[in-house]
Order: sequence, then C-alpha cells, then structure tokens
Amino acid sequence: MSAPSAEPPATGADLVHVHLVKAGRTKIRYAARLLADDGDRVTVRAPWAGDGVRDFGFVRFEPGDVFTEHYWRTRWYAVKEVRAPDGALKGWYCDVTRPAVRSGTDLLVEDLDLDLWVSADGTQVLRLDEDEFAASDLPTTDPEAATRATHALDDLEHIARTTGLTELTAPAA
Repeated sequence: MSAPSAEPPATGADLVHVHLVKAGRTKIRYAARLLADDGDRVTVRAPWAGDGVRDFGFVRFEPGDVFTEHYWRTRWYAVKEVRAPDGALKGWYCDVTRPAVRSGTDLLVEDLDLDLWVSADGTQVLRLDEDEFAASDLPTTDPEAATRATHALDDLEHIARTTGLTELTAPAA
C-alpha cells in the first residue's frame, strides 16, 4: 500500500485531531485523515508532525514521511506504519499507550514511555525507552497500568517476531 505525501489535508468528516499526552501534558497535537473506525480500532493517516528530521540511529523520520496509525480502544498500544515520501516502507513504530479515546474529532492517546521499532523487513525488532519507563512514576502510582504496559510491549514484540505487524494493521475485511 502506497501512502503518497501529496494527499490533500483532512477536512470535515475525515478530520481527526490526534492528541498524544505524556505524563499529563500534551506532547504533540496534529491533524490526521480518518481512514477507518470499526468501533475498536481507529486508523488515521498523517504526514510526519515533528519539526525537521528526527534521527534515531536505526531510522530517520523526516518531512514528507507518511504515518498510517492504528489505535485501539481495547489494547494498550498503537502501531504506526512509517513510509518515505516515495511510498517505501521504513518500518513500524509502536507506542505503548493506554487504550485510545475518541470523542468527535479528537483522538486522545496517553503515551506510557515504552516503544518498539520494527524494520520494514522485520529483521530488526528493538525495545525502546525501557529506562524512561523504569524512571517514571507509573510503576509506583499505577502498578496495574505499569503491568499492562509491560505486557503490551511483550505482546508487540512477540507479534513482530512471529507473524509480523502487517496482519495486525491490515484493513478490516
């Protein structure tokens, strides 16, 4: 599936504002095009919303990149398919989050620090930010959420290493 960056901006019924919250503060807010909402999974598409280039060493997010993002109301993670401007798959960036909440055109997602990167060919599966998670207050202030978060990261890694993320993010039949 190609995701050209020249897509017209989302407007009206297909507009969603994604609010990524971390530690009670809005980390980033951006407009996205609503692709689907089946009552559990909300799928949106948006261009890279960061300022300039973000080089992680294992992948670079840069202007023109397109993110097809999958959020669930019943799962503790989000999976973001990342494509270059020419449509080439870079990989999947997965955020461990509380289940997403959609209200009208707003999609609220609470980031819980843990992340997973999976390269386009599936050979590189990297657990990220476990040090940030350990240093956060979550294990103390909300041990149940902390347990769910670590299980979500384990589940994502298992899926990535066995069946891959393509099936998880495929459009509903």
